[in-house]
Amino acid sequence: MIFFDIDGTLLNEEKELPSSTKEAIADLKKAGHQIAIATGRAPFMYKDLREELEIDTYVSFNGQYVVANGEVIYKNPLHRETLRELTNFAGTSDHSLVFMDHEDMRASNEYDPFIVESMGTLKFTHPKHDLTYIENKEIYQTLLFCKDDAEQAYIDKFNQFQFIRWHQVSTDILPAGGSKAKGIERVINHFGLNSDQIYAFGDGLNDIEMLSFVKNSVAMGNAHDEVKKVAKHVTKHVNEDGILHGLQLVGLLK
Repeated sequence: MIFFDIDGTLLNEEKELPSSTKEAIADLKKAGHQIAIATGRAPFMYKDLREELEIDTYVSFNGQYVVANGEVIYKNPLHRETLRELTNFAGTSDHSLVFMDHEDMRASNEYDPFIVESMGTLKFTHPKHDLTYIENKEIYQTLLFCKDDAEQAYIDKFNQFQFIRWHQVSTDILPAGGSKAKGIERVINHFGLNSDQIYAFGDGLNDIEMLSFVKNSVAMGNAHDEVKKVAKHVTKHVNEDGILHGLQLVGLLK
C-alpha cells in the first residue's frame, strides 16, 4: 500500500495533478498495489481528487479521520470544551479560526485577510462565519491564523493540542499526539499489512512523523530540508515528474 500526501506531492504548485502522476497511480493499481491518501486536508477538500484517482482509503486531518475502503475506521475530534477555551483566547488577540469537520468548515470571524491568503493557496475561498459550529459538530482540525511569533502563546496554554504550521500565516491545530503516522498505523492494522509492504510520499512538515514511521519513505525534491532528513529516499521535484521518478526509485514501477 502506498500513501500519498496531496499538496506538493500528488498536486503540483499550481494545485494540478500531473499527467505522469495519474498514469503512475493507474499503473500501480494494475500491478495489484493499494493506493491511499494521507493529508492534512479535510475529506470534503479533496473529494474530486479521490474520485478522479478512484481512491477510497484515506487518512484526513493529519490522522484524525481515517477511512478504509469507504468505511470510517477511526475518529479523533478535538476536545470541545478546550476548543471553546481556545476560541475565546484567540478572540482576545483578534486571531481568526476555521473549524473543520469531515463535511464542511466555518470561520470564527466574518472576514480575515490571513484566511483569504492562506486558503487561497489551496484554491478555497473564505468560509462562512459561524461561531456556533463547534457546538453541534465533531471538529477534527482547526486552523489558527496568526504569524509564527504569536503561536507560542497558544502552545504554552493549550498542551492538549498540537500545532503544526503549514503556511506563514496559518497553523493546524490537532489533538496532542495526532499525526499521519497514527492514522496510517490504523490502516495497516485494519488490512493486516506488515511494515515492508508500506510506502509513503510527502513533502511538508506534517509529513515528518509519517516518513519517519514508514520504512519505505520518499520525500519530494521540493520537500523541506527537515523532511528530506527523515526520509529513506528523495525523489525529484513535484513539477519534474517527482512521483513517477520516486516510484521507479523504490522499484514499484519500471
